[in-house]
Formats: sequence, C-alpha cells, structure tokens
Amino acid sequence: MVPVFLEAEGIGALGINLPALVAQLINFGILLILFSWVFKRFLFPMLDERKKRIEEGLQASEEAKERLAQTETEVAAEMSRARQEAQGVITQAQQASARIQEEGRESARADSEQMIERARQEIQLERDAAISELRKEFADLTITAAERVIRRSLDRKAHGEIIEEVLAEAPRGDGQGSSQN
Repeated sequence: MVPVFLEAEGIGALGINLPALVAQLINFGILLILFSWVFKRFLFPMLDERKKRIEEGLQASEEAKERLAQTETEVAAEMSRARQEAQGVITQAQQASARIQEEGRESARADSEQMIERARQEIQLERDAAISELRKEFADLTITAAERVIRRSLDRKAHGEIIEEVLAEAPRGDGQGSSQN
C-alpha cells in the first residue's frame, strides 16, 4: 500500500511535484550553508574591524574633548585682546561711515539734479512733438474746412504745401500772430 500523500489523489492533486520540492529543499540547505560560511569568513571580520574603528574614534573624541578644554582657556585670552582691537576698528569704521554717508548725500544730490535736467529735456521733446502734431492736424482741418466752404474737392497735396508754407512763415512760440488776409 502506497502512502496517501504519494498517490495521485494526495499531494499530486494539489499540484506539488514531490521530487522538485525535495530538490528545492536541498538547494536551499546548500545556499544556507554557503551563506553562513561567507558571513563567517568575510562579513563578520569586516564588522569586527568596523567596531574597532568606532572604538578608536570614540577614544579620539575623548582626546579632542580634553584638547578643547585647554584651547577654551587660550581662546578666552585671545578674545579679550580681540575685543580691544575690535574697539579700535569700530572707531575707525564709524569715522569712515560718516565720511561715506556725506559722500552718498552729495552723490544723491548730483543724481537728483541730473534726473531733473533729463525730465526737463523730455518735457521739452514731448512739447515739441505735440506742437508738430497740432500743426499737422491744423493743416488737415484747414483743408477739410476749405473743401466744405467751396463745396468741391480740392487738391490736398497742393493745399497742404500752401498751408505748410504759411505755417513756416508764421511766428513761433512768442504768442504774437500776424494778421495777413
């Protein structure tokens, strides 16, 4: 009589191949033995070496603490000397600061005067451009008015030239006009 788990209806019915399962268990055992040997041979000595370096680092840290205590006293003496020197430097810096502030004020005044002059120039340019634009519009309005008065289309080019001549002959900017008919 064959055991139940070896029958086709037993373990085989579950889809498990018994010879393949046994081979996998043997492979797992071999890998387990191999990894434990590798760990003992390579990893554990490496971990021991790291532990040793950490202990040496801790010892070095303790020595550094002792040296730190010694240097703190030296630093305190240096600090008192540095404070005295710093006070001298502060006095010099205050004098230099006062001089720089005065120079800054003078520079700001000069800059503001330049900005005012530039603004005046820009205003003059805009004024001249506005006058020129008004002259052009005046010429167009004059031609349009003449066309309506005469009720026929005039030659815009010829009349434009006439108006430009009149405007060129007219006095500029002094507020006095000529009374020509």
